Amino acid sequence: MHVVCIDHLEIAIDEFVDEYEEAPDIVDLEKTRFSAWEPPDCCERCSAPGRFLVV
Repeated sequence: MHVVCIDHLEIAIDEFVDEYEEAPDIVDLEKTRFSAWEPPDCCERCSAPGRFLVV
């Protein structure tokens, strides 16, 4: 699972495919809320806001 900004989305997708050998689901965190999980404020690769969840 990766939380990334738009600039790092492609890298996160590539890492997911390399690890699991299948395409990930991509969730836009600006449009989706979870009742039991609060996403990190920042991208895991930089200080930009985390926008996408790659699972």
